[in-house]
This record gives sequence, C-alpha cells and structure tokens, in this order.
Amino acid sequence: MSFDLGVWYPDERISNEEAGKLYERLCDSDTRGVVANPAVDRFYAELTAKHPEIDKVPEAKINDLDCSPWSCKLDHSPGHVIMSCVWPKATDVHKTVQNLARKHGLAIYDPQSDVISYPDGSTGTKANRGALWILSFFGALFAAIFVYVGQISPSGSPVVFYYAFAGLCVLMAAACFRQTRR
Repeated sequence: MSFDLGVWYPDERISNEEAGKLYERLCDSDTRGVVANPAVDRFYAELTAKHPEIDKVPEAKINDLDCSPWSCKLDHSPGHVIMSCVWPKATDVHKTVQNLARKHGLAIYDPQSDVISYPDGSTGTKANRGALWILSFFGALFAAIFVYVGQISPSGSPVVFYYAFAGLCVLMAAACFRQTRR
C-alpha cells in the first residue's frame, strides 16, 4: 500500500470532487485536464533533487527510504506530477510536497482525504452560500447596532471602540458577501 499525491498548476479553482475526477483521469494517463506550466517542471526538478526517482537510486541505497521514499516511478508531464511513496515516509513526503507545491504556486491533491489544497492554503471545499448570506446580514446588523450605540452613548465613553467594532463588522459582512458572489 502506498501514500499518493497529485500536483498540478491550478489554472482555475475546482472543488474537491472535481479534483478527484481529474486525479483519476491523470492516473489513467489522460492529461487533458491540466495545463502545462514551467512551475511543474521546477517542482519536479527540486523534488527529485531531494528524493531521486526510484530508478535513479544507486544500488547501495535502494532500501534507504530517506534517499528515495517512492514506491514506484513518478508520473510526470509538463502539467502534473503524481507520486506514490511508502507509508512509513508519508508524513515527511506530504510536508515536502506541500512546501514545494506552495513555493512553486501549484495545487496539491490528496486522494486519501479527497482534498485539493491551493498555494494560498485554501481548499476545494465550497462555502454554503445561505450561511454566508446570513453571516453577511448579521455582520451588517451588528455594524448598525455599534454605530447606533456609539451615537447614544454618554459623553466620556470610548466611542471610538464602537466605531472600530462597527468597521470590523462591515469588513466581515463585505467579505462574506463577496464569497457569495463567487
């Protein structure tokens, strides 16, 4: 059994489900869903400099999992890299691949958890629009309440705090509303 990961250039944001389907197609050598990008080749070069391909490992180091943790040859094209490592090295390989993917601006798909992670740290999980609308409404409502309380508060009270909280609520409402528009 192996621990598998897929990396590709994210020319568009896709959901976890769409990433899973793309990963399956890539495993079947169907590269139509990815876009060639030099970042993929740079990622591959840096990854294999640290952990050489299994067929490039010297005979004396063939069982050295720190040298090459791969359970088979990497599947590499100008648009993607699919890798399988042995389970004892899964945590280390996942960290290495994740760091390199972010460094090179690539998305990483983990088929074990069915999650795609983008270079900015976000995932392919889609937010519930209804919940975002409700959160936007309450953010705006609380902003209005803070402004009102700031206006009716007795002199000498820290009015600036009311307006600061109102501003934060407006920012939260705007961010939530923006997410509903995507």
